[in-house]
Amino acid sequence: MTTEETVDGSGNRFVIVGHGMAGARLAAELAARLGDAKITILGAELHRAYNRIMLSSLLAGKVDEAGVELAEAAGHGIDVRPGVAVTAVDRANRTVTTGQGDLIGYDHLVLATGGQALVPPLSGLDRERLPDRVAVFRTLDDCRRILAAAAGARRALVLGGGLLGLEAARGLAARGLDVHVVHPVGHLMERQLDPTAGAVLARTLGGLGVTTHLDVAATAVDAQPDGVALTLSDGRVLDADLLVLSCGVRPDTALARAAGLAVDRGVVVDDRLRTSDRHISAIGDCAQHAGTVTGLVAPAWEQARVLAQLLAGHDPRARYRPQPPVTRLKAAGIDLAAMGDAAAGPAPDVEELSFSDPVRGTYARLRIVGERLTGAIMLGDNPAVGTVIQIFDRGTPVPLDRRTLLLGRSRDAGAPAPVESPALMPDAATVCQCNTVRKGALVACWRAGARSLPEMVAATRATTGCGSCRDAVEGILGWLSSIDTPDPVEAEVAA
Repeated sequence: MTTEETVDGSGNRFVIVGHGMAGARLAAELAARLGDAKITILGAELHRAYNRIMLSSLLAGKVDEAGVELAEAAGHGIDVRPGVAVTAVDRANRTVTTGQGDLIGYDHLVLATGGQALVPPLSGLDRERLPDRVAVFRTLDDCRRILAAAAGARRALVLGGGLLGLEAARGLAARGLDVHVVHPVGHLMERQLDPTAGAVLARTLGGLGVTTHLDVAATAVDAQPDGVALTLSDGRVLDADLLVLSCGVRPDTALARAAGLAVDRGVVVDDRLRTSDRHISAIGDCAQHAGTVTGLVAPAWEQARVLAQLLAGHDPRARYRPQPPVTRLKAAGIDLAAMGDAAAGPAPDVEELSFSDPVRGTYARLRIVGERLTGAIMLGDNPAVGTVIQIFDRGTPVPLDRRTLLLGRSRDAGAPAPVESPALMPDAATVCQCNTVRKGALVACWRAGARSLPEMVAATRATTGCGSCRDAVEGILGWLSSIDTPDPVEAEVAA
């Protein structure tokens, strides 16, 4: 890595390669800070920037394509070029070459090239050209391909029982298809869940039209014009009209590697998001920070914020400090939050608490070290989930009566209860995890004149990530609107 002490943001020509969620956010952050900057955004996809988290809702028919579009940075000096791929980076001359042969100069280059869906090495699959009835689930074009194949289909197979695979399965089931998920591990979402939670989730999915086949691998695919067959390692053959591959994502590092930048699993960056070239940064799914590639939206947006501060010179001391992730699966009939080391096994000095009700699809598990919550799994309808996320996010001590977190209630009159009213929620509580929007920011927005959800969203970006915080934001807005006094702090103290 370079030993330079700052990110080189001198000059006002910024080129961003990648118009996904990370690149679009960085452009907006830069535009808000630098009025005279020249920002060029080059995106290989033909579409406007869109919210990849919402693709499962598009698959389920809950939103249309307009509903997944992101608000783009716009204005003087911003040049957005969809459908323009970058083929080479000339670090010596600080230029990039596009697929159209254009040469574009930069003072600082940002790689936000994202990741590519993995295609498993199965007999009958050509990784470069998938059969018509086989698709990966990663991009808007992938979603269109799946929807085209699902039209008139009755049965679908999903290979992969991770977060994306289950979102795809639930979306297709919502369209009335009989969906079967094949997963090579003994329980679903093994990176976030323990076996018990995975079993409860599988049972819940079964009631929603999704059958799971666990601890069995796929060995071959036979795709024909009228259907597709998946051969399993136990000898069974599953037939369907459509096969969706959700077998992981690999950071897209080809451009960085060809340019001679330091690349491991992802493009290696430091706390300032610098690559091995001080004139080039990397953010989002393609970046590897402290040995970790996240693949999540919240870290990508935080990286965009930090990098914009550095490039604009507004805070030369800004550093990217990753926070423990909170994974949400919010689909019709399923509410799941997993955080920290909840999927880990027993360990010394770790207090473990759990509650399971498979019939009702409810499971809760807490891992506590030194009165601090280090991990949690909350599956099903549990009123304490918001409180659990707040405690985990802020690192505050857990209540003495742990039942308030496991069950959302307490039999002890003196025990702390979960936060239910916005009036009792501290201003520092994080409401929108994806955008790190705290309750205090929403209150300040209301004081500044925002009186509707769209106005709140425009000012804070709350709800624009996974959307699972929408009810909480609406609840806070409703509370603010019902307060008689113009100052919500006075009402809060009175409460």
